[in-house]
Amino acid sequence: MSADRPTLPPVRLHSEAELARDALSAPLMARAAKLARWAERGVPVGVGGEILQEPLAAATEHLGLAGDEDGPAYTAEAWQLAVDTGLVEIEEAPDDEDGTDLPDNAAAGTATPGEELGLLTSGSPQDILDIWLGGMETVLADAAAPDLADLADQLTQGGELDLDAIDWNPEEEAEMLDGILGNLYLLTAVNERPDQDVPLPALAASMIVPDDMDEPTDDVLEEVSEAMMRLDDQFRVLEPIGLVAYKPVDEALIEELDEDGETVRTAEPLTDEDVSRYGLVRLTPLGVYAVRARMLDAGVHAPAVGDLSDKGADVLLEALPDYPEPLAQAESELWLAARTPLDAARDLLAAARGDDERAPRRRLDAQQTLSLVAPDAEEALREVLDDRQLGGLARVWLAERALPGIPEPSQEMIFWLTVDTLAAQLDSAEEEATTELRELVQGLTDQHSGFFETAWRVDHPATADVLEAMGRLHPDKKAAKEARKAAFKARSRQSD
Repeated sequence: MSADRPTLPPVRLHSEAELARDALSAPLMARAAKLARWAERGVPVGVGGEILQEPLAAATEHLGLAGDEDGPAYTAEAWQLAVDTGLVEIEEAPDDEDGTDLPDNAAAGTATPGEELGLLTSGSPQDILDIWLGGMETVLADAAAPDLADLADQLTQGGELDLDAIDWNPEEEAEMLDGILGNLYLLTAVNERPDQDVPLPALAASMIVPDDMDEPTDDVLEEVSEAMMRLDDQFRVLEPIGLVAYKPVDEALIEELDEDGETVRTAEPLTDEDVSRYGLVRLTPLGVYAVRARMLDAGVHAPAVGDLSDKGADVLLEALPDYPEPLAQAESELWLAARTPLDAARDLLAAARGDDERAPRRRLDAQQTLSLVAPDAEEALREVLDDRQLGGLARVWLAERALPGIPEPSQEMIFWLTVDTLAAQLDSAEEEATTELRELVQGLTDQHSGFFETAWRVDHPATADVLEAMGRLHPDKKAAKEARKAAFKARSRQSD
């Protein structure tokens, strides 16, 4: 694979308008916006912008969380998001005239609605998403932070803050969380159902169990269990901002694991009920958008369906082999929608020409894309009927639409197209494991007696490679031997 080809499978993104609506309705973002509007008359805050105890109670009441044991914590979290995203702005209080600072229990400033708040109602979807992305980064940092209870224990005991003692490395923790989100992104891209949940033990194991380890050791399983519980904490933090949809680990199960000192036995089959108890997670459409945005910022090539609609046909045909079939069709449809049928067909045909190694696959993808083009493109296909590389696929296109006046192809063109098609199929499949290819190879030789005697003479760069592959794939030993002989003749002919 060349360095400039996609390193990740493409994803299908929701529209910016849909994503913006999701961002505004994320519980944490919605609460932050509601508090920012509530701050219209001014809210006294502490040195770091944190809401003070008395207004915190009023804010909790305003959010309808007064009856919730965790209501004040949820409110403080939403307030901090409003501060971090600029939904509220802080005007610092002046120092006392004698130069001393204000008492610890006094307000260090006043919070009022910030400029960003207006963008939530009057800004573009992208404005809203930019604000949400800023808040998401804050929440990600919170998720990667150490357990506050561990820190509080250290400070209560009067000792210095020792991150090593609580087994926490900021860089490693952030890298681990990035890796987990990257794995979720990849699973979303390759799954036929992007809304499919991922069991938490499997996700944790994907980051810890080595690929070449058949049976995880007890030490590795213990690492998986520890990682799983850490992920449970992190996903609980990430869900309110709308990044993930998460069903937490069953609290009773956590108690069982704590009491018995057991580890998650990921190697053993789990029932559906067991899997559910161990936690289920997936990226939301908003989460897919956010993780992709972070990857793009990091310089990763993370394509999305629709990226190629303004690119040339050469770029489209180069990228399509890396796309799963449903997304390849979606990408092609968006590309075609931006052009007239005639212009699209001419661009595709021009880009499909070539004698390089990837040319057969380009022509196959061009043919598949052309199958989506309206009959208005007929003129472009008739223009290439005499072209050795394109005449065959042009005849197929015209015949599929039952259009009149299709000239019979020469035997030379038929065999050239056959070799070209096989070369494209071999490029896109694991040939030894492909039953369809075996059947195709056998069908060709059954339909054409003396196929190999003619095929080795085909003036195509891939003739020898195709015949060698047919020798490996053909189920009949005699035919396979004929294919290998023909490949040798073709190779000798090419070297003359």
